[in-house]
Formats: sequence, C-alpha cells, structure tokens
Amino acid sequence: MKQAIHYSIEASDLNAHLFRVTVTVDEPAPSGQVFRLPAWIPGSYMIREFARNIVQIRAHSHDMPVPLEKIDKHTWQAAPCSGPLIVGYNVYAWDLSVRSAHLDQTHGFFNGSSVFLEAVGYGEYPHIVDIRKPADTAAASWRVATALPEHEAPRYGFGSYRACNYDELIDSPVEMGDFMLGRFTAYGVPHDIVITGRVPHLDMERLENDLRKICETEIALFEPETLKAPVSRYVFLVMAVKNGYGGLEHRASTALLCSRSSLPVINNYRQAAGKISDDYLQFLGLCSHEYFHTWNVKRIKPAVFAPYDLREETYTRLLWLFEGFTSYYDDLTIVRSGLVDTNTYLQQIASALNQVMRGRGHLRQSVAESSFDAWIKYYRQDENAPNALVSYYTKGSLVALALDLMIREKTGHTRSLDDVMRMLWQRYGRNFYHGDAHGITDADAKAIIESVCGEDCTEFFNRYINGTDLLPLRELFAPFGITLLDTATSAPGLDIRVRRSGTDCVVTHVFEGGTAHRAGIAAGDVLLAIDGLRVSADNPATGLEKQLSHYSTGETIRIHVFRRDELMQFDVILADEHIPKYTLSVSEEETASMREARRNWLHLLAA
Repeated sequence: MKQAIHYSIEASDLNAHLFRVTVTVDEPAPSGQVFRLPAWIPGSYMIREFARNIVQIRAHSHDMPVPLEKIDKHTWQAAPCSGPLIVGYNVYAWDLSVRSAHLDQTHGFFNGSSVFLEAVGYGEYPHIVDIRKPADTAAASWRVATALPEHEAPRYGFGSYRACNYDELIDSPVEMGDFMLGRFTAYGVPHDIVITGRVPHLDMERLENDLRKICETEIALFEPETLKAPVSRYVFLVMAVKNGYGGLEHRASTALLCSRSSLPVINNYRQAAGKISDDYLQFLGLCSHEYFHTWNVKRIKPAVFAPYDLREETYTRLLWLFEGFTSYYDDLTIVRSGLVDTNTYLQQIASALNQVMRGRGHLRQSVAESSFDAWIKYYRQDENAPNALVSYYTKGSLVALALDLMIREKTGHTRSLDDVMRMLWQRYGRNFYHGDAHGITDADAKAIIESVCGEDCTEFFNRYINGTDLLPLRELFAPFGITLLDTATSAPGLDIRVRRSGTDCVVTHVFEGGTAHRAGIAAGDVLLAIDGLRVSADNPATGLEKQLSHYSTGETIRIHVFRRDELMQFDVILADEHIPKYTLSVSEEETASMREARRNWLHLLAA
C-alpha cells in the first residue's frame, strides 16, 4: 500500500497574509527529493509563477536541517536524507481572485496549485492535508469549505482531508471563514453553496432553487437515461465583493467571484415578482458555465491536458470547443431550465454577436488560432486587442450555435450538438478518472461532429474554425423562425473606446481603419477639447457621442490631446462610425414547423 504524502496548512498571520505550509515525505528519493510548484492553474491559460509567493522555505529531517537547493524558478531539491523529510515554507496570499490565494481577517482562500509543493515522483500517492485552525481570535468562528473528502475532519470543520493524488489535491480549492451556507440536491447528489462576503437579505432559497434547475438540466444533457452526476458532491465557492466577476472550474467544485449586487436578495425578489435582473442573470450564467465544465474540460479534455504539464505552457487549438461550447451551453441551459424566456435568450445571443463584430480581430484571427495563442494574447490583452484577436469564448459560442443549428437542420431535427457532447462524454469523459485518462485531438473532435452531422464538415472547419469567414447565422436561424437584423445607425464618430480616469477622458482602444486611426490619435491619449470645447470625463462614452452629434459626416474638427505630457493637436475628418447592433426576434411569418424546431432546440413546452 502506498504511503500518503502529508501536508499541513495554517493561516499563520492574517495581518501579513501568510499561510504556513509543510509537506512531509516519509521515504524521500535516495538521490535527493525534488519539490515543484505549478507555474499555472488549469482553466486559466497564463504562466502565473506561483512560486514567487513562497517565502522562507526550509527543510529538515530528524530535527536536523537538510540543505535545499533551488534549481529553477519553481523547483527545489533537498540533499539526500533518510527521511521523513519535512519542508516548511510561508506563502504570501494577497490575490483576491479565483486563481491563487487570499488571506486577511475576513477569510482565507487558496487553490492548491498556488500553495502545495508537489513531491516529484509521488504524484499518484494518496495526499492528506491537515487544515489547521488559525490562532488569531478574528478566526474564532471560522469554518472550512472544500470538495475534498474528509479524512479526520467533520464536514465544514478544521482537520485533515484526503485526496487520491496530487492532481485532486490541487484541483480542490478551500475557503475558510464565516460564510453563509446553502444546500440543495440535484438528482440525488448534494450540492453546497458557500458565500463569503456581506450580502444583506440574501435570498438563499431562490438561489438554491435556481441552481438546482441549472444543475439538473446539465446532468440530464450528458446522462439522459441514468441522470447520474459525475461527482458524489459538488461545492460552489462564492466570494461576494463590491465589484468583481470571475470563475474557475474544478473537478467537483468551482471558485466564483461576483459583485454582491449580482446575488438575489429577498426584498428585491418580492418587488420584482420573480423576474431576473441582468446582474443575477449574469451570475447564473457564470455558475452554469463553470458547472458545465465538470464534464467539458475537467473530464472531456484536450489530449495535451491528459495529464496536465503545469511546468510550462501547454498548447491546444481546441479551446474554442472547451470554452466556446461551454459558453454556448451556459446561456442555453438557463433558458432550457425555464429561468428565462426565449426573447431574453435571443438577446443574449445578439449581445455575443455584437461583441465579436465590434472589433476587427474576428477578421484576422480564427478561433483555433485564438485557442493556441491564449497564453500570449487572450490573457495578456493590450490596447490593440480589438484589432488583433477574437475571443475563443464568445466567437467559440457562436461556432457552437452555428454547428447546433446546422446539425439539427441537416439531420431533420433528429440530432444536435447535444449528441456531440454526449458522444464526447461517453468516449472520453465518463471514465476519465477511472483508469481511462485519454483526451481528444483536433481530428477526434472533427470526426465526432461529422459522425453526428452525417456529413463531411471540412468546409465548415476551414471557413469558420480554422478560418475567419463570417458565420452564416442569418441563414441558419431561418428554419427556426428567428430573424437576425443589424439595426445599427451610422453617425459621425471617432471609432475609439474611452474610459474615465479622474477628471480625464482617456482613449483605451483605437479601431483600425477608423477616423481616429486615420488622424493619428493613439491609445493612451487624453482627450482635452474638440474645437476648443472641453471633453468631459463624466460618462465619457456617452458624453463624447453627444459632443460629436453636433457635427456632420465630412466635417473637419480639431482635437487637442495630451500624449504623455506633450500637448498635441489633430485635424480629424469625421466619418460615419458603424457600431454593429444585431437583434434577434421570432419571425412574424413563422410556420408550425419553425415553431416545432425552435421548441425542440430550446426544450420549450408546446404552446
């Protein structure tokens, strides 16, 4: 029987934001045990260098110091010793996000990838972690929430937890603090909602009911016959702040960051008579997205992620499938759950389409290229991003939509993208953590889509996935009784994006080929005046639009800006700025077959 690798972690100094961590290896490698911390966290494709937060690392065995040599940016090697070998270190935790670790007097949170060194060579051994209660009186009433199975700890209590291997250990984030707790059951599986942060009058009952509907809808998608979830327990870990948004998927949980205004409160719910606000709908979409990842990317994976190599970038051209398809299903699940109506869902699709079409990047970068370049482009966006890149999330969701509608039409509405997801699940995901850890290749993805569609999809892949052609959504929507229109109106504009910075109106992006680009205005310029009249920073986008509305296309205006500390002026010939504004609506001339096709797609009850 394999001996376990033992860890302990304690919030040792809340004021200094320090976790104290130890890892114990009973039988270290005879040549000198190597320890390594991941450089990135699955689901967030950017090198984050978590090792930079390790402070004062030391090793000892039998109460004697053991030399520990750092051999690269995130790897240490201990001198040969008989064991047990204990390595202790502090981790600075001040990243209030879903990716790393955060600690103060209000709570503690960590992803294992940012705090737990891997004992190289022992990754497949059982791992036990003792989560110790902080000595600080501010933490006197704290509890623990995690999807890790309890070892010698009560549910929500401090004590030891068990992971089957290192991968499960670092794929199970931990929240500790005075959190609110909600619970519901989805097809027999307990789901917990843990909310940290102040949310007065939180309507936990409504949140439980809405998330149950979402979770059961997604379980039924992948397992329509068994209704069996891929986990024995699931945990939503939510950090509510004034302004925030983000989520990260894990094998049996998700870490979420949201604005407290996104959560339902009892008073607002009663006043709104059950309607969903835009903020709450966005939060439900985030929960739906991360829960869908329980299947799509945590178990159905790209081949290069099976297993992950967390030492360096791992490239795949398939994020359009894993993130894009998930983005498609997050909103689709909500309408299928009965939480929103068809018109609301169509507005969400239109919003995604407008987001893609507003920039120039969709004409230059394919979703396959966007997937591959996530490491250097998507997660490192700069002022030129709208001109150079397209989101594999948003454009990928439109690719999924197009494929779904196309498959339905070509198969006489007998098959759909749902069948693609089920086939991927059955072949690659269902047994991933049970001895059949194989991921999919580009060729696998194409072959499964073609097998469901019943036709060769090479042209579709060449044009819309590996190419940058515009998706034929208008034609694809027609058999479903849906009309796609561009209702944008043209008006004199600068083709820029701006933001407020103090009392300044600052240019953040200049769209290539637009008026500002041709005149020479650049990102970072502070707009001072137009024809001698000050540009206001109050509501900068609307204010600038209103100021320019006094002019006509073809007029020349003089714009003064500060570039760094230099005053510059530009004579700008105004042209019409066309901002796409697509709308989707149910056709007034739809037929009975169109209504039936739409009901089948959205899982709507017949009228």
